[in-house]
Amino acid sequence: MKIKYIYFSLICMNGLVMQAQVDSLSQKIEETNLEELVITGQFEPQSIKKSANNVRVISKEDIQNLAANNLGDVLNQYLNITVTPNEQTGKSSVSLFGLDSQYFKVLIDNVPIVSDTGLGNNVDLTQINLNNVERIEIIEGAMGVTHGSNAVSGILNIITKKNSDYDWELSASVQEETVGKEFALFDKGRHIQNLKIAHNFLNNWYVSVGANRNDLKGFFDDKQGKDYYENNGKRGFKWLPKEQLTTNATIAYQKEETRIFYKFDYFNETVMYYNPVVVPVNNYPFPETYYSNDKRSPTTRLSHHLNYYGKLFNDLVFNISASYQKQQREEERFNYYILDKEERNNESEVYQSNEIIYSTGTITNFTKNEKFDFQLGYELVNENGFANATSGMFRDDEQKGSNINKRIENYDVFALAEINLSEKLLLKPGFRYSFQSKFENQQSYSLSARYLFNKGIEARLSSGFSYRTPNFTELYTYMVDSNHDIRGNENLITEKSNYTEANIKKYTSFKSGISLQNSISSGFMLVKDKISMVLLSVDPISQYQYINVDDYKMWNISSDNRIGYGNWNFAAGFSLIGVSQKINTGTLGTSSDDKFLYTFNLNTSLSYNIPEYKTQFTAYFKHNGKVQQFESDANDSSKFVLAETASYNWLDFSARKLFFDEKFEVMIGARNLLNIIDIRSNTGSGIGGSAHATSSNNMMLGYGRSYFLKLTYNLNF
Repeated sequence: MKIKYIYFSLICMNGLVMQAQVDSLSQKIEETNLEELVITGQFEPQSIKKSANNVRVISKEDIQNLAANNLGDVLNQYLNITVTPNEQTGKSSVSLFGLDSQYFKVLIDNVPIVSDTGLGNNVDLTQINLNNVERIEIIEGAMGVTHGSNAVSGILNIITKKNSDYDWELSASVQEETVGKEFALFDKGRHIQNLKIAHNFLNNWYVSVGANRNDLKGFFDDKQGKDYYENNGKRGFKWLPKEQLTTNATIAYQKEETRIFYKFDYFNETVMYYNPVVVPVNNYPFPETYYSNDKRSPTTRLSHHLNYYGKLFNDLVFNISASYQKQQREEERFNYYILDKEERNNESEVYQSNEIIYSTGTITNFTKNEKFDFQLGYELVNENGFANATSGMFRDDEQKGSNINKRIENYDVFALAEINLSEKLLLKPGFRYSFQSKFENQQSYSLSARYLFNKGIEARLSSGFSYRTPNFTELYTYMVDSNHDIRGNENLITEKSNYTEANIKKYTSFKSGISLQNSISSGFMLVKDKISMVLLSVDPISQYQYINVDDYKMWNISSDNRIGYGNWNFAAGFSLIGVSQKINTGTLGTSSDDKFLYTFNLNTSLSYNIPEYKTQFTAYFKHNGKVQQFESDANDSSKFVLAETASYNWLDFSARKLFFDEKFEVMIGARNLLNIIDIRSNTGSGIGGSAHATSSNNMMLGYGRSYFLKLTYNLNF
């Protein structure tokens, strides 16, 4: 059945095939792609055609067409990436090639983003605002040489705007969006406001400031909100409400070959949890009242980033970034007296925080030779993580239950070379050595090759070795009570991985005006010493611990294609991903089957532009195939069952029109037109997952079909 499915897809795409990644649909392919500059993983900004890496680009136009406010809105339509939201925490995580967000690195202007428990990994996609983004660059596969630890399945680099074609830019927008069928101007729905001001001055200076507010009022569904006082489980929200405020400022200087910029970002988020359990209180002689144990979770993140690009001795080109970042999540618990609408007994404390001092730099242009050049670089990371012992999740054994405060450092050096054996053949080898404070020193190495054939055909082959260091949870978890015994392991070692990918791409244009881009890729990944939670003993209760025990294999084949003709652009692609993972049960001495389990994904996009009316229509569709994996049986931990998450489809549509000399923009659209709320998911008890027995249930993915209206005013002069 799978073979027929793939064959049918290939027939459909023969000649008129499409694109997997969401690239710009507003111009012809050759105009946008052959000369489009990319910077991720490169010695210097260069066209995609010259890059040894297979770089995928999500353009500013696509971010606009999706009315995307955060990174999760965009990646929902990316082919190989799965975005999984959590309605109870408000977070959204990402997985690529079946590996979760611990293996995927997210950066802004080549600096990894701080999260509660990591640097660049475990990033909440809803916390990454896109109001000042120029484009997004993605490289799939091992990027350990250029981007260090945890760049195993790939990297995503957000490029922000640092210049303007105008002296002054003013942009203000308001976006109103339903949450499913729910909307009210102040109490229901999603309400977004954005303001940006930018100015070029003294010929070489650029400054911009911006602010974005995103107010999600939550998804009620069958719940009744915070002021409902019946104790029947209907109080609260199905999808938690939260409010986000993002502010940023940039100042940049550019003269000849010198570029300097400083960026400051501040983010604040508050997620509200309203407990469905209502407690009646009879305060005689006062009337009966009700309260519930509620909580709010404020998160703050601040980031300073200074970058200096220039020349040494008129020849050597250097690029240095220094950054200080801190993210802190608090938890405020209180009793909410429902009839009085009053909070009492408020107690607040820091739940988790992560503080980062980071710097990276490169020097190139040693030879001044077009045939051969090399790059030397460094990366310095000083990470200080904190976790509160009262959360019940962590404990420092050495201090018997006190808070955890751990510092982890690494100091890396790396080198890459670009060898142009001819005008067509380019080789790019690389090596990194990492001095680790917590783990054994690590190495990464890679080799990429690009060959330009005649008639617009490009071929790329890359292979890289990378590694992932254990995260805070795997190292320091300590949940031990009468029902749980789950422990971290400070003796964990780093996971090792290898990814090899081959890619062929062809650009074709016809006299009729038709432009085609066809690309096919295939890759294989192996992860050794993969960390999993395994059973250590069953007496008196089941005891679990994180151990380096599993091996993980993955292979994929994907096609990225598109066609453009006149005002029409059609794009689509497919991917088939096979994953094999042998999971062990620890002391029970059994392991799962390691056969390959397959997932088929498909996405398409269609755009039609009407220049005379300054109007554009765009639709995006993605099919996420079913996902299978082996997990331990909920009734017998020595056996394994095949767990499955059902397939689903996601469809978005938008229409955009400009008025008054393009100063005023109106955009209407719909997300999740197929009305997906949850899908069927059955799991076992969780060796390699959680340590709790579960059965068939529904996994919530969205809040159904929603509609939006966005009004934007742009004043440029």
